[in-house]
Amino acid sequence: MNTTYIIIAVVLALVILGAVLGPVMARRKRSDRLHDQFGSEYDHTVQVLGDEKKAQTELEERQKYVQSLDIRPLSVNEHKRYVADWATVQSEFVDEPGQAIIDADRLIMEVMQLRAYPLSDFEQRAADVSVSYPTLVSNYRAARVIALKNEEHQADTEELRQAMIYYRSLFDELLVTDAVVA
Repeated sequence: MNTTYIIIAVVLALVILGAVLGPVMARRKRSDRLHDQFGSEYDHTVQVLGDEKKAQTELEERQKYVQSLDIRPLSVNEHKRYVADWATVQSEFVDEPGQAIIDADRLIMEVMQLRAYPLSDFEQRAADVSVSYPTLVSNYRAARVIALKNEEHQADTEELRQAMIYYRSLFDELLVTDAVVA
């Protein structure tokens, strides 16, 4: 009889341990998965929302929202056109870096709109971009900060150069698609 009680006690202890550790491990797995997918954007969202659970929910909602969008690839002609447009913007940087930053931002928004990203406000665009391009969204935010300084004529040439590099990295990714349609 003592053996039966011991077995029951051990099984009961294991069930209780599983009930306690199961949710903890599930939360940890969720956190690791989202951190692996979003990288520094995960940390940014936790900082902005002030709560890890809220940030995780926000990131999962972003994923669902972006998956519901009908993001489309560029046609071959659209791709060629925007590559040429970017070359023009980039060459403009030498003589008018401030205007080149304005044009780079506009060009990114054009490509996003053409691919069917919603363009409501900057934070929503950044959130949408974070799902497909999590490593670039911090650069996009940094470029935006510099662009706003540029509007106030407070950005120096080095900052503008850095913004152009940030914009270029996002622009390149927006043009690269799984399949460029004709």
